[in-house]
Amino acid sequence: MIDFFIKSTIALGVFLVFYHLILEREKMHQFNRFFLIFSIVISLVIPFISIEIVREIPLNVKNQISFDPATITKFQNEEKIDYKLIFLWSAYGLVTLLLAARFGRNVWVIMSKSKSNTTINFKNSKLVLVDEKILPHTFLNYIFVNSADYKNRKIEEELYTHELVHVTQKHTVDILFVEVLKTIFWFNPLFIFYKKAIQLNHEFLADQQIVEEYNNVPFYQKLLLEKGNGSPAISLASNLNYLVTKKRLIMMTKNTSKNRAFLKEIAIIPIFTILIVFLCFKTVAQEPKIEMKTVTHNNALETNRFKKTDVLNKEKSDVTPKNKNQELMTEQNRKISEDDSVAKSADIIVNSIGEKPEFPGGITAFYKFIGANFKTPAEVAANKIEGKAYLEFMVEKDGSLSEFKILKDLGYGIGDEVIRVLKLSPTWTPGTEKGKPVRVLYSLPVTIENNEEPKKYKVIKASYPRMDFAPTIFGN
Repeated sequence: MIDFFIKSTIALGVFLVFYHLILEREKMHQFNRFFLIFSIVISLVIPFISIEIVREIPLNVKNQISFDPATITKFQNEEKIDYKLIFLWSAYGLVTLLLAARFGRNVWVIMSKSKSNTTINFKNSKLVLVDEKILPHTFLNYIFVNSADYKNRKIEEELYTHELVHVTQKHTVDILFVEVLKTIFWFNPLFIFYKKAIQLNHEFLADQQIVEEYNNVPFYQKLLLEKGNGSPAISLASNLNYLVTKKRLIMMTKNTSKNRAFLKEIAIIPIFTILIVFLCFKTVAQEPKIEMKTVTHNNALETNRFKKTDVLNKEKSDVTPKNKNQELMTEQNRKISEDDSVAKSADIIVNSIGEKPEFPGGITAFYKFIGANFKTPAEVAANKIEGKAYLEFMVEKDGSLSEFKILKDLGYGIGDEVIRVLKLSPTWTPGTEKGKPVRVLYSLPVTIENNEEPKKYKVIKASYPRMDFAPTIFGN
């Protein structure tokens, strides 16, 4: 509710300021009428428009927050009744009900007058002759006039024409629309200013019709000044004497060129665009998605990817530990390239898996588990090692993990440490194909970052590696 109020108020305020500064003083009244109604409608719709911009970010498993079941249960049990909120809603409902009753009463009073007094058909409207000393005013297709003035012909023809414009253009509908919104959103004062702007624009429209039809501006101005000091205006009606001010008198003699009007009309486009961007766009962070694929492959690929290979030959006695790791990384990277070549040449058919295997609690919990249990080897910190290691493992039909394999290692025992952590993993929910459990080959990227301090080394989730061979499901 608060978000709706803030966004709608901002939009209403911006449009209203734009109207008063740019449009109100121009002789483009039909467009202004549309603009005012449009401004209200779009301002009430904007809070419900949400345009999300998804930004994929890596997940830092060290910074994840979790709640144990006991904590969640405690929060649920301590839920309290918000009496303040109940009071506020009750107060809002009471005030709204009172204002709605007043609005209904005003409509009923006007309609009662139309039924209890003499009515006369007049062009496309009905004249209602009342005994009160009033100035002509319009509600829907009824024009209320003083009975004595009508019989004595004291009502000028220009005044009848003025009220007929209100009837023909259905100005009462605009006023009723704003009155309903004022009743519902009584706490927002901007609707009061919108009603005044709309009523004044209605008078501009009626005045324009009189000037064009009778072409006697001085006489009409004098007539308005004479009649303008009569009885007070009716809230729900279009009144002859509404805001007989300098604005109306000046507007009768003013002209606006088509080019000037066009430029001011299109000026609303950037204003509307800025409001949409500012109030409707929001950025949403999202984890990279991991897609599991079903792969049917030939025996050559199967044999090549899972055969046990002696990576290192007999090491020379004068080779340092660092060189050993570099040789290990080079040999394993070469092995991956060979596997990729076989995968590319193999006859691979990729189909979507029914249900991918899942760690208890989901992928976020899985990466948190890896980060929490991973112990950075001392040599990694000492040599400031950074980069990514890639591993594979099989999720069996019963949810256990097997066939751990290092695809790309950074050396210094990083790959072995990840395998150690994976062996601690609880049982997974196995993958399924057509409702039956299947074995699924799962790829795991591990990123090692150097934050200058050894204790800051961490395992984080990287984007899922794009590989020439897809995760594999083995048959039943």
